[in-house]
Amino acid sequence: MARRTKEEAAATRDSILDAAEKLFVEQGVSRTTLQHIASEAGVTRGAIYWHFDDKGALFNAMMDRATLPLEAELQVLDESESSDPLSDLRDYMLAVLRRTVEDPGARRVFEIATLKVEFVDEMDAVRVRRRDSMSGWMARAERRIRLACDKGQIGCRVEPRTVALAMWTMIDGLIRNWMFDPKGFDLLELGRCVIDPYMDGLRAGRPREAS
Repeated sequence: MARRTKEEAAATRDSILDAAEKLFVEQGVSRTTLQHIASEAGVTRGAIYWHFDDKGALFNAMMDRATLPLEAELQVLDESESSDPLSDLRDYMLAVLRRTVEDPGARRVFEIATLKVEFVDEMDAVRVRRRDSMSGWMARAERRIRLACDKGQIGCRVEPRTVALAMWTMIDGLIRNWMFDPKGFDLLELGRCVIDPYMDGLRAGRPREAS
């Protein structure tokens, strides 16, 4: 009986997340109330509060379940032991773009997180989550860039944090703009056209001089 109760609770939680994801896509996060989600899921508001403290907590649980592309591929980067750190980063960045294109669930949640949420009131937890995600990426990328410097793969004038931030901005900007119009351009092809010349420039040891 206890096992069945746990299974039922898990099923209810998933139905709430499914309903929230559907409504967030259709009408945005700010216009979707917990009552809307409860009605869509066929449960009471009390059932939602049993599983989630507020809409922000529900939203973050939805993101965790889908695993956003930028976060999912960090594990791959951490586990890589290649002798070519720049190639590791290049492969990671393209893997993020590929996952965004090929994983409908992750893409849908990424669309909600980037285009259909305001970071105010109870949704401030989402802003904190995004900040932490960026910090995690920056720390990992900086380690790879320093390793590339140590191996003589890039010029010593390169500031690792600046390079890591530029990489984050490239990926984040490409995905955000593609989300506005997925048929407007080939995300993977344009990604290669942007990422490869940047990596080649780093390898050539020619970072731009400050004017």
